[in-house]
Amino acid sequence: MNKSELIKSISDKSGLTQTDCAKALDAFIYTVSNSLKSGNDVRLVGFGTFGTSKRAATTAINPRTRQPIKVPARKVAKFKAGKTLQDVVNSSKK
Repeated sequence: MNKSELIKSISDKSGLTQTDCAKALDAFIYTVSNSLKSGNDVRLVGFGTFGTSKRAATTAINPRTRQPIKVPARKVAKFKAGKTLQDVVNSSKK
């Protein structure tokens, strides 16, 4: 499912216009992104937690030249699914 399909699905389920759903989705993405950038987690009970973790600096190999490349340390975004979401994904009902 891509973004436009998600917006259409939200619109169908909520009765809101696709324009309103797109604005709400964009606001959600903006808010979560800025919260993660600030170092805060976003917890949605039953759905999951958006957070960040630190990835250490490492050395990689360029596959074309076989030369070592230094990969700097950085923060990476992560998502941990909540129990309710896991139960829905693993249920046998459609």
